Amino acid sequence: MANTYTQLYIHYVFAVQNRLCLIDPKWEEDLFKYINGIIEQQGHKLYIINGVQDHLHILVSMNPKQAPSDLMSNVKRSSSLWINENKLVRGKFSWQEGFGAFSLGKSQVKSKVKYIENQKEHHKKNKFMEEYLAFLKEYEVEFDERYIFKTVE
Repeated sequence: MANTYTQLYIHYVFAVQNRLCLIDPKWEEDLFKYINGIIEQQGHKLYIINGVQDHLHILVSMNPKQAPSDLMSNVKRSSSLWINENKLVRGKFSWQEGFGAFSLGKSQVKSKVKYIENQKEHHKKNKFMEEYLAFLKEYEVEFDERYIFKTVE
């Protein structure tokens, strides 16, 4: 797309299936590198990735050639396959269906990077559901409680 110039920043949030704490600190760095490779292969730029044992945050500068849902589908499918092929968890690993995608302006990128960097500290005090619902409210996203990430009951 000659003469097409964009600046599209998206903060993605997605959880492990049933919000189980399966992302092990022993291999999370390798997972992050693997996901970075997927994002770069799709033509985007990863700013930061981080999370805790039950969910991830990713900040991406998007190439307009691909929809956010297609990127997340590729990231989740490929990373699940990688985790399972490497037998990093007992049983079968999968990501929960769906994700959050929140757009940012250039002036918000620096503070969002810092926020994502500090996920482990943040979640010592704050629960994931509180955080996720706060994002939905902050961005004025209409949602149905039935489809919000839930833990196994």
